[in-house]
Amino acid sequence: MRSHTSLRIAALGAGLALAALAAPASAQDWQVARKGDWIVTGRITDVASSADDAITTAAGATTGLHVDVGYDVMPTLGFTYFVTDHISVEAILGATQHEIRAQGGTTDVAVHETWVLPPVVTLQYRLAPEARVSPYVGAGLNYMLFFSGENRNGYDVKLDDGLGYALQAGADIAVSGPWTVNVDVKKVWFNTDASINAGALKSDVNLDPWVLSLGIGRKF
Repeated sequence: MRSHTSLRIAALGAGLALAALAAPASAQDWQVARKGDWIVTGRITDVASSADDAITTAAGATTGLHVDVGYDVMPTLGFTYFVTDHISVEAILGATQHEIRAQGGTTDVAVHETWVLPPVVTLQYRLAPEARVSPYVGAGLNYMLFFSGENRNGYDVKLDDGLGYALQAGADIAVSGPWTVNVDVKKVWFNTDASINAGALKSDVNLDPWVLSLGIGRKF
């Protein structure tokens, strides 16, 4: 999973470089977002967890198993409001579906599948708001809400909702008029308690997903 995530991060970086090269250097009919403006961005987003936590008995004894959480790629929406030319606030909305497996030794079994609503709100600093390629960094909070869970292979899994935090880096690349290309990378830190079979087994799961996005935005 970690190697796949690294490849996706590299591919996203390559997409940013290509988008930047595709933008003509000469002056065109493109607009810069300023204080009071909104950018609404439709994205394709890859959410990939790095979870690899031990599954233990209720008493804390080792089972030799660990948690694996599958990644998902889904459309999302981003809403960015410019408080000043340099400071903006972004909220992202979307839901992803993830398969949870118990792995270890000769065991590799699906135990649960769940949808996750992980809204993230970040405060961003725009390093060069007047530039055609406008990079930003940000930090903020997220809330993980698990819903429509489906147990698999005779297991009963409960996951706790909760609050986490996030760091972010990305860029808006002006294309024409109010339109932009957006590349965005977030690292979210979130911990949940997983109870399996009414607590007979348990895991303290650090989901800590990478959230990688590429999209098209419009300034309003």
